[in-house]
Order: sequence, then C-alpha cells, then structure tokens
Amino acid sequence: MSEILHPLRRSLLRGIRGRCPACGKGALFTSYLKVRPRCETCDKDLARYPAHDGPAYLTILLVGHLVIAPMLFFPIVWRSNPAYSLPIILVALTILTLALLPRVKGGWVGLMYSLGVKDTDDALHTADYSD
Repeated sequence: MSEILHPLRRSLLRGIRGRCPACGKGALFTSYLKVRPRCETCDKDLARYPAHDGPAYLTILLVGHLVIAPMLFFPIVWRSNPAYSLPIILVALTILTLALLPRVKGGWVGLMYSLGVKDTDDALHTADYSD
C-alpha cells in the first residue's frame, strides 16, 4: 500500500480547483480535460500522474448515486409527461456531468500526486504489439 507523501487534503483541494497539486498556483489543465505536461509556476512534471479512465468512472458513480437514484423517489418523475421531463432531466444531467468531470479529474491527479503514484510504465506506450 502506498504511503502518503504529500498532504492529502491540500493536494485534493488544489486539484479540484484546477491548480497544480504541488504549488497550488499554476493551472492544472491546458484545455477542458488535458493535463499540462509541466506546471508553469513550479515546473512540476504533471504528466507523470495517471488519470486515464478513473475520473470518468467516479463522475458517473457520483452522478448516478447522488442524483439519479434519489430523483427516482420523487413522484413528479413518474407522473410527468416523458416528452417534457426526459429532455429536461437529460440536459440537466449532461450539464452536471460535464461540470463535475474536470473537478473530479483534478482531484484524481491531486490524489495521485499525494500518494506518489506515477505513470512509470513507459514500455506500454512504446511497445510493439505485432507478432
């Protein structure tokens, strides 16, 4: 099991805010979900902290369990005309998911930084899979 190398809460909060988990000043992303290769302020190698599919799964899990499941307990969902309620619900869920995803990914990168987990398997990226 990995031990915590850097303060967990601080690293997570910096990542959620879209800031470098090391210094908290540089931007974490170059675009919507693209992590900067290096921090512009402290020159920390941010590309080494793997995010891959984890943030997407966690975002879906959060939206599904914290929004969709409780929403099914409200009678208005079952009694309303699906032609009206379904587009409203789908648009709201899409906006919520797209708003949460970069924050969850930033928190994920902050967690990886805090635990010292690095993407060191460079062989996977350059491997020749032909026989």
